[in-house]
Amino acid sequence: MDVNENNKATILVVDDTPGNLALMSALLKERYKVKVANHGDKGLRIATSRTPPDLILLDVMMPDIDGYEVCRRLKADAQTRYIPIIFLTAKSEIEDEQKGLALGAADYITKPISPPILMARVATQLTLKASTDFLRSKNDFLEAEVARRTSELEAVQDVTIMAMASLAETRDTETGQHLRRTQLYVRILAETLRPHPRFADFLTDQNIKVLCKSAPLHDIGKVGIPDRILLKPGRYEPHEMEIMKRHPLFGRDAIQSAEDWLGRQVEFLTIAKEIALCHQERWDGSGYPEALSGESIPASARLMAVADVYDALISRRVYKPPMTHEQAVQVIVQSRGVHFDPDVVDAFLQAEEEFRSIAQRYPDSEDDLRKKIEYLSQAVAVDP
Repeated sequence: MDVNENNKATILVVDDTPGNLALMSALLKERYKVKVANHGDKGLRIATSRTPPDLILLDVMMPDIDGYEVCRRLKADAQTRYIPIIFLTAKSEIEDEQKGLALGAADYITKPISPPILMARVATQLTLKASTDFLRSKNDFLEAEVARRTSELEAVQDVTIMAMASLAETRDTETGQHLRRTQLYVRILAETLRPHPRFADFLTDQNIKVLCKSAPLHDIGKVGIPDRILLKPGRYEPHEMEIMKRHPLFGRDAIQSAEDWLGRQVEFLTIAKEIALCHQERWDGSGYPEALSGESIPASARLMAVADVYDALISRRVYKPPMTHEQAVQVIVQSRGVHFDPDVVDAFLQAEEEFRSIAQRYPDSEDDLRKKIEYLSQAVAVDP
């Protein structure tokens, strides 16, 4: 071992007998830095200091805290659990040795000690600790690198989703704030419904995360609707409405095509497809595109329906002024059990003030709306 003072390992000796401390110091000082503690409390303080030892030689029989308790506390502390401990004790029964090793000690040496055996075992434990520390450091680095790259991938994924959704929004009278608001509404509904027996299995932490990530894609299918219909300021003619009703299918198919291109199923896209396809379905079966009803409508789409309709009601559009929060709440309550899942409406009522707060925190800019309406008016004029 390198005897350079800066490279010496530090050994802490904990023993209440001055003679034992002196003996251990004499044996070890040529090869190691030695710290001593004449009782358990002091040993614990040194071990948890800013310069912890590399190894601890620990007596068992001490008056304040015995060595077993010192070992238990060291192994329970994340700061010290990886410091190897060698018991040095006159307790030589097998049961004593078993107890010490069971508490996490690396070795157990009975007194009187053999200096060559002690030095060999100390060297062995320090070598093992150096190897373990190296592997742990590499593992920590790899875990941090995986976490960093996962975070980067999630950020790219989130930006891609928002870019795709915003592309659809440029052809509509809604704004990017609509995407942000509905995303937050869906999260609130999911968190409120999490304890409900009907939703508890679905609304796990992971599914809530995926649900919120997928929410902005609910109207991605509108890119397939002609401007003359999508941007029409008045009521749709029956044939126009039939075309408009196809946008959920367009959205589902577009996401499915992306998944097919990737060549494997992607978790968040599964929920995105549910939302895109089914958010216009109604609880009573009168919605579109597949006239689903009740529990046959995916839970993700039932949450999205309430979030989307609330935001549409309180927002200004080319064809209508905005409703007040109170008016929008009344409309949703009146549609409980008709348009919307009754339990989702109940959750909405529990969280309605949070909905109001989100709407106030992320308002549409009047200037942005004006510019968008001008742009869309020009788009309608050139649409064949």
